[in-house]
Amino acid sequence: MKQRSYIRNRYVMIADIVLIFAAVLGSYVLRLELSSAFYTYLPSALWLIGCSLAIKPLVYYFFGLYRRMWLYASVQELKLILSAVTSASVLVSMVMIGLFSLGVFSGFPRSVLVIDWLLTVFIVGGLRFMLRLFAENKTNGGQNRQLNSGKRILVIGAGDAGAMVVRELQKNSQLNLNPIGFLDDDPTKQNQQIYGIPVIGTLTDLAATLENRRVDEVIIAIPSAPGRVVRLVANVCRIKGTPFRTMPGIYELIGGIVSISRLREVQIADLLRRESVSSLNEEVGATIGGKIIAVTGAGGSIGREICRQVARWGPSEMLLIGHGENSIFESLLELHDSFPAMLFRPVICDVRDHQRLNNVFERYRPEVVFHAAAHKHVPLMETNVEEAITNNIMGTRNVVQACVTHNVDKLVMISTDKAVRPINVMGATKRMAELIVLDAAYHYHKAFSIVRFGNVLGSRGSVVPLFKRQIAQGGPITITHPDMKRYFMTIPEAVHLVLQAASMEGCGETYVLNMGEQVRILDLAEDLIKLSGLEPGKDIEIVFTGIRAGEKLSEDLWDDGNRFESTQHPDIRKADRNVELSGKDLHNAVDELISLSREGDPSAIVKLLDELIADAKIRSTPPQDITTIY
Repeated sequence: MKQRSYIRNRYVMIADIVLIFAAVLGSYVLRLELSSAFYTYLPSALWLIGCSLAIKPLVYYFFGLYRRMWLYASVQELKLILSAVTSASVLVSMVMIGLFSLGVFSGFPRSVLVIDWLLTVFIVGGLRFMLRLFAENKTNGGQNRQLNSGKRILVIGAGDAGAMVVRELQKNSQLNLNPIGFLDDDPTKQNQQIYGIPVIGTLTDLAATLENRRVDEVIIAIPSAPGRVVRLVANVCRIKGTPFRTMPGIYELIGGIVSISRLREVQIADLLRRESVSSLNEEVGATIGGKIIAVTGAGGSIGREICRQVARWGPSEMLLIGHGENSIFESLLELHDSFPAMLFRPVICDVRDHQRLNNVFERYRPEVVFHAAAHKHVPLMETNVEEAITNNIMGTRNVVQACVTHNVDKLVMISTDKAVRPINVMGATKRMAELIVLDAAYHYHKAFSIVRFGNVLGSRGSVVPLFKRQIAQGGPITITHPDMKRYFMTIPEAVHLVLQAASMEGCGETYVLNMGEQVRILDLAEDLIKLSGLEPGKDIEIVFTGIRAGEKLSEDLWDDGNRFESTQHPDIRKADRNVELSGKDLHNAVDELISLSREGDPSAIVKLLDELIADAKIRSTPPQDITTIY
């Protein structure tokens, strides 16, 4: 393939040499019209030809004009051609004016330099875009032959992503996918064409389009589309029996590109997308760019996504800290594939091991730390109370102490809405972890902060994998109560907002992400059943097992009476300080909890947590069924 590219460009260079000669002569002919003056100025024309042949090909090579596949020329290549020709013409003009000043030749019409530049832009650019024209004619011919046999594709969205999808489909005829039209709600695009494909209506015309035209598949090509748009398209396509796929959401595409390879089946997370908002890109870049970043829990769902999104901001290196060697290895492989030039350091380390953690920080000196390591499975922690204490509380204290000892600039701890008025051990331990971070921030005047949010879709141990497993087994799906509601956010969106919050100035702040409206678990289950191509209540039964004692029908992201302020980002709020323990009292309480965990006394731990945390109701909540989430 490289050899073919080389041969083509060698012929392009030969053509350039001929055209350079023709452009100079053409400039003199246009300027002097073959009059007697043409022969008078002929010596200067020969010098201009010589200078042009010596300089222009070298400049073109320097600008990369002989290292391009001109079959795929675009506006960017046009800009490159203009820059290369202009630079070459400037150099040639300087040499010619210098030679004329030295008296090397007499008589030199300077206007020919401008004419030569115009002609060169036209012929050099024209040559290269002719190659693309020939290629497109060949591609279109192949497409016309395959139009009747290939799948007919309707593209939702006539923006940049939709145009790129259509372009790829047209270029890759082996995909056997033929775009036949766009649907887009922008009135200015109606009845227009993009790459020869017409915009035939709006999203409200989808049902009629599927009825009146032969459409074999629908592609949703709007990465920024909110969930209601994806849901509308999915519902119509499901009713009409038309297959559909989508581009990933905007937060999944961060650091990536739009391409056919990114197309996938619509997932439950797509139905819950929210409108994208402005980002604090400069602030995030200043916080992360060029820094040494450490991520604890880097093998988990949230930790791995933090690594993925942080990497696009160009840190100098990144520490992937986790105690599970397989998960850290998987994270490392994925990150190396996406960012091959970046330095990633896999660190197998349990945050409960204070000495090991301290050694890691002393060796690598991280400047920004994202603390995502934690036990999060609510029912499991009810039966493994000691583990929740040592990992979530002692582990967080070790991380905070390492950050203080080694003068880390910024620490961001990932927390949960279950830390607010906790009714379970997991939520209570996360609240104690929050207090440890906030106490260190105030005591040492450090930029340590908390980011609190609700459930994320697709994380390990969450409700979606459980429901999918129940659907795969033929049902039933088990839900405790038909009105049970929870906050949900996609992992990429949550991590995007974590980075936005991390870029904000402040000491001991608790940031609360705007989770949107709470989602009924029943609706979530029905959507999953429909996305599986089945009907709720017909193919898959939904069984209500009864609400558990002490269980909340809905969740809280902040305490009653606790005010919160807006921030620079519309989806991030800042909660007022509400600290029930600090200083020596907090230190002693943590020591006692750790001591009780080592003694193996879960009842005493639960009792103490209830006493330490305001509005906690852990003892009044009976143990939950491990296999039931909501």
